[in-house]
Amino acid sequence: MNKIFKIGVIGLISLLLSCDKNEGISKSIEDGVYSGTFTVSTVSYSSFKQSGATTITLKKGKYACAGNSNRVPAGGSGNFSINENKITFTDENFWYADFDWNLILNGTYDYTFDGKNLKISASKNEVGYYEYDLKKQ
Repeated sequence: MNKIFKIGVIGLISLLLSCDKNEGISKSIEDGVYSGTFTVSTVSYSSFKQSGATTITLKKGKYACAGNSNRVPAGGSGNFSINENKITFTDENFWYADFDWNLILNGTYDYTFDGKNLKISASKNEVGYYEYDLKKQ
């Protein structure tokens, strides 16, 4: 009986220690509406930072990102997929070539999600750093 108790305690300690190792690993992103701020920090030509409010809706592999009239962000909609800590957006819209297309939510980004806060970010084409800092509504 004493041996069984020791094995049980060791198993419980191992389980608790393995939970600590998972801290910081992103949860899978849940379908829903996420609102917050988009920020772009550019490094080419001249350094500057711009921000704008945005909302992203994720539902069953589809997404829609609300854009602003100044295109910070430009928006986008289409399909998305998740692979480990990467999320890939495939925009399906027609765009004119008169602005930085990295402002469109399109391509592969890193992400973190803790069940409420979603951060999506990427460095793109040596132009700048593009980040969405969002909360689930």
